[in-house]
Amino acid sequence: MVVMATNHDRWQEAYEASPLRDTRFETMSGIPLDPVYGPDDGEFPGQYPYTRGPYASMYRSKLWTMRMFAGFGTAEDTNWRFKEIIKSGGDGLSTAFDMPTLLGLDSDDPMSLGEVGRCGVAVDTLADMADLYRDIDLGEITTSMTINSPAAVIFAMFVAQAEQAGIPRARLGGTLQNDILKEYQAQKEFVFPPRESMRLVRDTIAFTAAEMPRWHSISISGYHIREAGSTAAEELAFTLANGFAYVELAKEAGLAVDSFAPRLSFFFNAHIDFFEEIAKYRAARRIWARWLKERYGAESERSMQLRFHTQTAGVSLTAQQPEVNIVRTAIEALAGVLGGTQSLHTNSMDEALALPTEKAARIALRTQQVIAQETNVAHVADPLGGSHFVEALTDEMERQAEELFAELDRMGDGSMLEGAIRGIEENWFQGKIADSAFELERKLNSGDRVTIGVNGYTDGNDDDQIELLKITNEDEQRQRKRLETIRQDRDSDAVAAALERVRTEAADPEVNLMPALIDAVKTYATLGEIMHAMETEFGRHVEVPTI
Repeated sequence: MVVMATNHDRWQEAYEASPLRDTRFETMSGIPLDPVYGPDDGEFPGQYPYTRGPYASMYRSKLWTMRMFAGFGTAEDTNWRFKEIIKSGGDGLSTAFDMPTLLGLDSDDPMSLGEVGRCGVAVDTLADMADLYRDIDLGEITTSMTINSPAAVIFAMFVAQAEQAGIPRARLGGTLQNDILKEYQAQKEFVFPPRESMRLVRDTIAFTAAEMPRWHSISISGYHIREAGSTAAEELAFTLANGFAYVELAKEAGLAVDSFAPRLSFFFNAHIDFFEEIAKYRAARRIWARWLKERYGAESERSMQLRFHTQTAGVSLTAQQPEVNIVRTAIEALAGVLGGTQSLHTNSMDEALALPTEKAARIALRTQQVIAQETNVAHVADPLGGSHFVEALTDEMERQAEELFAELDRMGDGSMLEGAIRGIEENWFQGKIADSAFELERKLNSGDRVTIGVNGYTDGNDDDQIELLKITNEDEQRQRKRLETIRQDRDSDAVAAALERVRTEAADPEVNLMPALIDAVKTYATLGEIMHAMETEFGRHVEVPTI
């Protein structure tokens, strides 16, 4: 007689194969804790469809990466902050770029005036990138870069500076956000038209699949969709729909799904509606696994295991009574952990007012460390799994997302890639997000929804404000002067030749642009110069407003 292994037996085998730090976990009172709870025939973490988590042992064998987002002023300023984060216990870096860099502009561009280094770090050339990560071992610590329209150029600088520091491409681990679709849908930091921008995404996927096995070429971001005003269900649906579009893009380029899908990662918001957020993450894993297996033919478990970074909700923070933001952030971070995130950034209490101070950033990191080290929540996988409430919310999130997928599928005549692009061109995404944002604002104005310090419990709003980080005009002038010096010292003929190669290869959609971009940044061609060379072939996107 053949005895069939139960779901629990299959999970137990995978769990015991995992590298565990300890053999016994217990509550503060000494009550032993099992790694997961549920019936033998139920779902388990590390098993398809991964609703309960992508790994059998979850945080018992490895905590989530505490990846703090940082960037301000010059590259030297941010390098100092990175080192402070590492010294305080952060084990992953996430780079915030200033608005000119996000839009592919140089610091001395007239459009950059007053914005250099204000909302992130200014990066104009390879020299800035070298300063940004100076004396940080990029072969050991993973790095995320939150940039989209100029992502391929910034990534070329990152690869080139690492090689200058003696770190080969294959050792580099981290993530390039590189999610251009959500820029048109929500964040609006686009440069080229959608179809031309998707060519750059395709090139980075192919390049990393061939040469950088530890690198995630896209972090498909729902964060900015939610910050723009979407509901949780819309964030879930639009994010995964964009993910499906990138899968189809890579498959059209001739890549086998299992050659690139394991290096796709996601980036979700952790908002203030605690249980809804947990349900959103659980539904996301289930949907991704099913679509990758059934629609796209994935066979590798890694392709079907959705892994994601979480950032607490910036839009939930208030300028009034900013210390209360510590409470909001802690609740949101706990939702991310209970939902099974693989890495986490916690916002600082002062971010509704300015870039975070060192003290505020340290408190934000300590919030994660308290959750990890003091609460015991990391010792049991999916501890809310089986809750009637959470399971019902998970199912409803999935149902609403599938309705939106069906609309996009029809819009694209059976192609999620075409549906995503047409949805942008026809302002479908933008309209839905705007409607949801309006509805939330209506509830706040009517008092149907209360935000502490904004439309309720306002005593204390007039207290003295906290100390803020200030970026000065002198910081901007330092960056502009540095750029001027680099322009004077570089080989102008080599720059011109490199830019001409970028322009020529941009005109041929069959050529992968990454090698030309890497060679261009090595001549110290600037971000703005390289973007302009591509713009001559790609054109520039102008959004048509919807009424």
